[in-house]
Amino acid sequence: MEASLELTSPSGSCDPLCSVDGTSSLDFEATYKPKTDLLKTIAVFTAALTGTMAINLSWVTDNLDIAMALLFAIGYAGIIFAESLAINKSGVGLLMAAPSTDIAVSELTHASAEVSEIVFFLLGAMIIVEIVDAHQGFKLVTDNITTRKSRTLLCTVSFVTFFLSSILDNLTSTIVMVSLLRKLVPPSEYRKILGAVVVIAANAGGAWSPIGDVTTTMLWIHGQISTLQTMKGLFIPSIVSLAVPLALMSLTSEVNGEEQDSPNDLASEQMAPRGQLVSSVGIGALIFVPVFKALTGLPPFMGMLLGLGVLWILTDAIHYGESERQKLKVPQALSRIDTQGALFFLGILLSVSSLEAAGLLRELANYLDAHIPNVELTASAIGVMSAIIDSVPLVAATMGMYDLSSFPQDSEFWQLVAYCAGTGGSMLVIGSAAGVAYMGMEKVDFFWYLRKVCGFTFAGYAAGIATYLAVNNLHISLPSTLAQVPMLQLEFNHTLPF
Repeated sequence: MEASLELTSPSGSCDPLCSVDGTSSLDFEATYKPKTDLLKTIAVFTAALTGTMAINLSWVTDNLDIAMALLFAIGYAGIIFAESLAINKSGVGLLMAAPSTDIAVSELTHASAEVSEIVFFLLGAMIIVEIVDAHQGFKLVTDNITTRKSRTLLCTVSFVTFFLSSILDNLTSTIVMVSLLRKLVPPSEYRKILGAVVVIAANAGGAWSPIGDVTTTMLWIHGQISTLQTMKGLFIPSIVSLAVPLALMSLTSEVNGEEQDSPNDLASEQMAPRGQLVSSVGIGALIFVPVFKALTGLPPFMGMLLGLGVLWILTDAIHYGESERQKLKVPQALSRIDTQGALFFLGILLSVSSLEAAGLLRELANYLDAHIPNVELTASAIGVMSAIIDSVPLVAATMGMYDLSSFPQDSEFWQLVAYCAGTGGSMLVIGSAAGVAYMGMEKVDFFWYLRKVCGFTFAGYAAGIATYLAVNNLHISLPSTLAQVPMLQLEFNHTLPF
């Protein structure tokens, strides 16, 4: 009876039967078209049936590489045009994963294990952030962000994210900062720009820290890069890769609008009882993850789940018997996290893992090695490709192609790979875990990001590479450098006294 009253509420407010875009049930009933829905249902089932039958065709068996690449391309197009087709990208991602893993069935178990680690990490981080947010734990940050000037807020948010991401991972940093932005700024184009800058800053901040980005961590664990040399070599290029798009975006009309006169929602809210304790434990759990990994050697998701378990028991204990504070406990937080975003992430990673299992990514890496002999261009190409497909298998394939005898630890090649794989994913919204999380939380359209952000991000990416090459070669004397130019070799041989 209560649900029936909710369904016919005259207020038109969003009820449990709302669609994801906030349409009330009354509006839904007014626009409901049974025939259209029937046609859509038939089309979906027909497509699924066709795909199932196609898997068993002899042509697919004889041309697995082409079939998997074609499937990935079709699914990728479906994600790009999801808004136009009025379908959910999470469903498309799961449809991409199912046939792909069937084709690469021999590697399904291994791929599922690796992908599950990332998804569990994502879910754990989102729940912890949600619990801290429910206790108003981010008031310490938001209360100190008092500026209402658009440019100042843009710079403040970006550099806070940059340094936060070097301690946490870029995914967790994005979730934290976008959650804060939703409290600080009302829904608008400006908030989308701020969120995009958070993605850029999170990826840039993770690139120069061995524990800040999963690809950098991979290279660090396998010995291609060391801690101090990586931080020293990539800090300035990473700063440049953020500063360039930040400067360009500060000139856009969305940022140059009037000062933000909206109130800080968190400033008027009181911190929940024992909120400081819960917030300290929650943020400490996030920071503890890389320490846990370094001490135990266990996967990061285990540290995240350990922190979540501690926080879960803590909130149950301190809010025991307080029925009016159920929203401060983990079960309520589970109902508020972005589950569909996690499923989208699951589908994408499974499909990419299938491409890796089939050897397509290794073939792509070999093609690059044969046609782009210059190591700087190879690393740059890896970064560009990481905006389209996941950077983890790309870096893994690169590590498999080149051993430490080809390029020693902390060589220019490995540091460029760390930088390019870390920052290149910012060029497209689905090019990094941070971008995918931002896309799900802010409901950002693929083409909006492509129009508004991609060009600025590419400029920062290229500027960072140029900065690294310039700084890395400062120790080379000018005469020695010029002497390597063929046209000047003869003249230098005659004029130089050595």
